[in-house]
Amino acid sequence: MKTLLHICCAPCSVMCVDTLRNEGIEPVGYWFNPNIHPFTEYKQRREALKEYAEKTGLELVLEDYYNLREFVINVTPEFDSRCVYCYETRAEKAAEYAADNGFEAYTTTLLISPYQNHELLKEVFEKTGEKYGVRFLYRDFRPYFREGQQRAREMGIYMQKYCGCVFSEEERYNKKLFKNKK
Repeated sequence: MKTLLHICCAPCSVMCVDTLRNEGIEPVGYWFNPNIHPFTEYKQRREALKEYAEKTGLELVLEDYYNLREFVINVTPEFDSRCVYCYETRAEKAAEYAADNGFEAYTTTLLISPYQNHELLKEVFEKTGEKYGVRFLYRDFRPYFREGQQRAREMGIYMQKYCGCVFSEEERYNKKLFKNKK
Protein backbone atom coordinates (compact mmCIF):
# COMPACT_ATOMS: atom_id res chain seq x y z
CA MET A 1 0.00 0.00 0.00
CA LYS A 2 1.54 3.31 -1.09
CA THR A 3 1.56 5.33 2.16
CA LEU A 4 2.60 8.89 2.91
CA LEU A 5 3.92 9.42 6.44
CA HIS A 6 3.67 12.99 7.67
CA ILE A 7 6.72 13.45 9.91
CA CYS A 8 6.86 16.01 12.70
CA CYS A 9 10.48 15.24 13.60
CA ALA A 10 13.14 12.55 13.22
CA PRO A 11 12.94 11.13 16.77
CA CYS A 12 9.18 10.54 16.49
CA SER A 13 9.61 8.88 13.11
CA VAL A 14 12.00 6.10 14.18
CA MET A 15 9.45 3.63 15.55
CA CYS A 16 6.67 4.75 13.20
CA VAL A 17 8.83 3.92 10.18
CA ASP A 18 10.01 0.64 11.73
CA THR A 19 6.48 -0.41 12.67
CA LEU A 20 5.13 0.29 9.19
CA ARG A 21 8.08 -1.47 7.56
CA ASN A 22 7.46 -4.50 9.80
CA GLU A 23 3.90 -4.55 8.42
CA GLY A 24 5.28 -4.61 4.86
CA ILE A 25 4.54 -0.93 4.23
CA GLU A 26 7.40 1.20 2.91
CA PRO A 27 6.29 4.73 3.78
CA VAL A 28 7.38 7.89 2.03
CA GLY A 29 8.26 10.57 4.57
CA TYR A 30 6.61 13.97 4.23
CA TRP A 31 7.89 17.10 6.01
CA PHE A 32 5.44 19.97 6.38
CA ASN A 33 5.56 21.71 9.75
CA PRO A 34 4.86 25.45 9.63
CA ASN A 35 4.13 25.31 13.37
CA ILE A 36 7.77 24.94 14.37
CA HIS A 37 9.34 28.13 15.67
CA PRO A 38 11.77 29.83 15.82
CA PHE A 39 13.44 29.30 12.45
CA THR A 40 16.61 27.93 14.04
CA GLU A 41 14.54 25.14 15.63
CA TYR A 42 12.69 24.53 12.35
CA LYS A 43 15.98 24.23 10.46
CA GLN A 44 17.55 21.96 13.09
CA ARG A 45 14.60 19.54 13.01
CA ARG A 46 14.47 19.54 9.20
CA GLU A 47 18.20 18.81 8.93
CA ALA A 48 17.98 16.03 11.54
CA LEU A 49 15.17 14.43 9.54
CA LYS A 50 17.18 14.62 6.32
CA GLU A 51 20.10 12.88 8.01
CA TYR A 52 17.82 10.20 9.50
CA ALA A 53 16.17 9.58 6.13
CA GLU A 54 19.53 9.20 4.45
CA LYS A 55 20.79 6.77 7.13
CA THR A 56 17.69 4.59 6.94
CA GLY A 57 16.92 4.75 3.22
CA LEU A 58 13.63 6.56 3.76
CA GLU A 59 12.33 8.42 0.74
CA LEU A 60 11.59 11.95 1.89
CA VAL A 61 9.53 14.81 0.47
CA LEU A 62 10.30 18.24 1.93
CA GLU A 63 7.65 20.94 1.79
CA ASP A 64 9.68 23.82 3.17
CA TYR A 65 7.35 26.47 4.48
CA TYR A 66 8.17 28.72 7.38
CA ASN A 67 5.85 31.61 8.24
CA LEU A 68 5.66 32.66 11.89
CA ARG A 69 3.20 35.49 11.19
CA GLU A 70 0.67 33.22 9.48
CA PHE A 71 0.85 30.74 12.33
CA VAL A 72 0.39 33.40 15.02
CA ILE A 73 -2.48 35.08 13.15
CA ASN A 74 -4.30 31.75 12.84
CA VAL A 75 -4.01 30.82 16.51
CA THR A 76 -4.84 34.29 17.85
CA PRO A 77 -6.46 34.84 20.29
CA GLU A 78 -7.18 31.17 21.11
CA PHE A 79 -3.61 30.20 22.00
CA ASP A 80 -4.77 27.35 24.24
CA SER A 81 -6.67 25.81 21.29
CA ARG A 82 -3.76 26.16 18.87
CA CYS A 83 -3.34 22.41 18.39
CA VAL A 84 -6.56 22.24 16.34
CA TYR A 85 -5.18 24.68 13.78
CA CYS A 86 -1.81 22.96 13.87
CA TYR A 87 -3.25 19.48 13.24
CA GLU A 88 -5.67 20.70 10.56
CA THR A 89 -2.98 22.59 8.65
CA ARG A 90 -0.62 19.64 8.52
CA ALA A 91 -3.36 17.08 7.79
CA GLU A 92 -4.71 19.25 4.97
CA LYS A 93 -1.35 19.63 3.25
CA ALA A 94 -0.39 15.96 3.71
CA ALA A 95 -3.74 14.62 2.46
CA GLU A 96 -3.67 16.96 -0.53
CA TYR A 97 -0.12 15.86 -1.41
CA ALA A 98 -1.07 12.20 -0.99
CA ALA A 99 -4.11 12.57 -3.26
CA ASP A 100 -2.19 14.51 -5.91
CA ASN A 101 0.62 11.96 -5.98
CA GLY A 102 -1.24 8.65 -6.07
CA PHE A 103 -0.91 7.56 -2.46
CA GLU A 104 -3.56 5.14 -1.21
CA ALA A 105 -3.13 6.13 2.43
CA TYR A 106 -1.51 8.60 4.75
CA THR A 107 -0.69 8.80 8.44
CA THR A 108 1.38 10.87 10.86
CA THR A 109 4.16 10.45 13.38
CA LEU A 110 2.21 12.73 15.70
CA LEU A 111 0.38 9.56 16.73
CA ILE A 112 3.45 8.37 18.67
CA SER A 113 3.52 11.20 21.17
CA PRO A 114 1.79 10.75 24.52
CA TYR A 115 1.83 14.56 24.73
CA GLN A 116 -0.46 15.11 21.72
CA ASN A 117 -4.27 15.01 21.72
CA HIS A 118 -4.60 11.55 20.18
CA GLU A 119 -8.37 11.58 19.70
CA LEU A 120 -8.32 15.01 18.07
CA LEU A 121 -5.50 13.92 15.77
CA LYS A 122 -7.45 10.84 14.72
CA GLU A 123 -10.60 12.89 14.08
CA VAL A 124 -8.80 15.60 12.07
CA PHE A 125 -6.75 13.21 9.93
CA GLU A 126 -9.74 10.94 9.21
CA LYS A 127 -11.93 13.88 8.17
CA THR A 128 -9.20 15.39 6.00
CA GLY A 129 -8.45 12.04 4.37
CA GLU A 130 -12.14 11.65 3.46
CA LYS A 131 -12.13 15.14 1.94
CA TYR A 132 -9.24 14.20 -0.38
CA GLY A 133 -10.20 10.57 -0.99
CA VAL A 134 -7.13 9.20 0.77
CA ARG A 135 -7.45 6.59 3.48
CA PHE A 136 -6.17 7.62 6.89
CA LEU A 137 -4.02 4.75 8.14
CA TYR A 138 -4.59 4.88 11.87
CA ARG A 139 -1.99 3.41 14.16
CA ASP A 140 -1.59 4.00 17.86
CA PHE A 141 2.20 4.28 17.96
CA ARG A 142 2.26 5.56 21.57
CA PRO A 143 3.44 2.25 23.11
CA TYR A 144 6.68 2.70 21.10
CA PHE A 145 7.38 6.29 22.19
CA ARG A 146 10.09 5.63 24.81
CA GLU A 147 11.81 3.01 22.66
CA GLY A 148 11.83 5.39 19.71
CA GLN A 149 13.30 8.20 21.79
CA GLN A 150 16.03 5.88 23.09
CA ARG A 151 16.87 4.63 19.60
CA ALA A 152 16.99 8.21 18.31
CA ARG A 153 19.48 9.11 21.06
CA GLU A 154 21.60 6.07 20.16
CA MET A 155 21.58 7.20 16.51
CA GLY A 156 22.72 10.68 17.54
CA ILE A 157 19.57 12.37 16.24
CA TYR A 158 18.81 15.88 17.48
CA MET A 159 16.28 15.69 20.32
CA GLN A 160 14.03 18.72 20.72
CA LYS A 161 12.58 19.84 24.04
CA TYR A 162 9.08 20.99 23.00
CA CYS A 163 6.41 20.14 20.42
CA GLY A 164 7.42 22.91 18.08
CA CYS A 165 5.29 25.99 18.41
CA VAL A 166 6.58 29.04 20.20
CA PHE A 167 3.75 28.78 22.73
CA SER A 168 4.73 25.25 23.76
CA GLU A 169 8.26 26.51 24.27
CA GLU A 170 6.87 29.31 26.45
CA GLU A 171 4.95 26.74 28.52
CA ARG A 172 8.11 24.68 28.94
CA TYR A 173 10.04 27.67 30.29
CA ASN A 174 7.17 28.73 32.55
CA LYS A 175 7.10 25.24 34.10
CA LYS A 176 10.85 25.46 34.73
CA LEU A 177 10.51 28.92 36.30
CA PHE A 178 7.66 27.73 38.53
CA LYS A 179 9.58 24.64 39.54
CA ASN A 180 12.67 26.70 40.42
CA LYS A 181 10.61 29.05 42.62
CA LYS A 182 9.51 26.18 44.89
